[in-house]
Amino acid sequence: MICLTLSGPTIEDNLLDLEANKDFVDICELRLDLLNPEEQAKASTFPSLVNIPVILTLRRVSDGGKCNLQEKARRSLLMETLKGGGFSYVDIEDDVKKSDVEECAHSLGVKVIRSFHDFEGIPADIFSKVHSLSSRGDVAKIAVTPHSIADIMTLFRVNEELKDTPKIIIGMGQWGVCTRILYKKMGSILTFGSNGVAVAPGMVSARDLKLLYRADRINDNTGIYGIVGNPVMHSLSPQIHNPGFHRINYNAVYVPFLSDSIRSFLTLAEMLRLRGFSVTVPFKVDVVRFLGNITREVKQIGSCNTVVRVPNMWKGTNTDFYGFLNPIEKEIEDGRITSALVLGAGGAAKAIVWALKMRSVKVTILNRTVSKAEDMAKLYGVAYDSMDNIKNYEGKVDLVVQATSLGLYPNEDVNPAEDFEFSGKEVAYDIVYAPKYTKFLRAAEKAGCTLKFGIDMLMEQGKLQFESFTGYHYPKNLDPLS
Repeated sequence: MICLTLSGPTIEDNLLDLEANKDFVDICELRLDLLNPEEQAKASTFPSLVNIPVILTLRRVSDGGKCNLQEKARRSLLMETLKGGGFSYVDIEDDVKKSDVEECAHSLGVKVIRSFHDFEGIPADIFSKVHSLSSRGDVAKIAVTPHSIADIMTLFRVNEELKDTPKIIIGMGQWGVCTRILYKKMGSILTFGSNGVAVAPGMVSARDLKLLYRADRINDNTGIYGIVGNPVMHSLSPQIHNPGFHRINYNAVYVPFLSDSIRSFLTLAEMLRLRGFSVTVPFKVDVVRFLGNITREVKQIGSCNTVVRVPNMWKGTNTDFYGFLNPIEKEIEDGRITSALVLGAGGAAKAIVWALKMRSVKVTILNRTVSKAEDMAKLYGVAYDSMDNIKNYEGKVDLVVQATSLGLYPNEDVNPAEDFEFSGKEVAYDIVYAPKYTKFLRAAEKAGCTLKFGIDMLMEQGKLQFESFTGYHYPKNLDPLS
């Protein structure tokens, strides 16, 4: 089930939210603590106004809610609301010892969710915690805060340890987004979605859970793909691959995975039996040493952005350089681009420099850490310099490529070429795709330059990744990012 958490201040607001999301959800949670005080008295009638099951929750401030009533008054409000009839579940926190709410619920045929929240981390005794919760309620719910891939693996192991226990397992925050999407892989009976405004850290909208990820349709035969990076939640890749899977009726899902190391992620990938994944900052170079098979491009470039499972190993490919070249192919063929500045010396820059070199474009790499630019320049036989000397190249190059992660969330206001004055004759290309118009591109546009966008590179390389993942061409009539 996909559950919509209703967070409006009035009953009417919540009814409107539910109506707007009715096609995406199977159950809803009425947050009594988020209602205005005068609206709380009307909450008992809510189940009679809707046609799906309702969970009643009155969350304390200490558990991430807004209720600051004394405990006796809080339990009293819960019971009075329950007596209105029609609720399917009530959420009672783990440390509530008195059984009056529980007895009231069971007398009305309402199932009890026993919940535990940890906004700091994951308890060391998580398996016994879930078992204890289940012994005191009909459903055990645990919402915790992972901080690493190791924590995520612990959450996925809950189902192995307690397979037949009715439960809801939630990883909060950005680290836990994958657990909200892959909730069925965790044995959870439901996942909570928002109306677009997250009530809890890392909550995904009900619309995306249903339409983008098809989370409620994931089963044992669903192929799992993803993107690994840090940061990664800004990625538009799920919006490319999931609609593509849907269009060709391929039972698969593409999920963002925040990671602290590529080695740890590969362990999780084996646990979840991932069939393939995209690689973004900062793992494009580091991932190569863990691959059993790499293509010629990966060997020559030294970085990898696409990994697929082949018998007994992972195979790495690189679609970045094809994706990068596609938007400027015409300018190279026409001779408008014969020289280029590449800003940055990371994994993405490697693919870009190699691509330009293969097309006989004269390249100079600029980087803050000159030694990194020098190493890359020697590898590819191109020139290099310090970013501090960027003004020396004003009016002397045809193409300026911004190949760093600067300009990407959370550094949207950063332009690594702040001191560079465009003449207006350059082609300015920023591989950052969110936002589309970076500060770098806005400066180039002001000078009259031709602009090339990271979103176009992303789409082109994504189509090639899709072919690697599925064996099918990306649907021609599908433009998910338009």
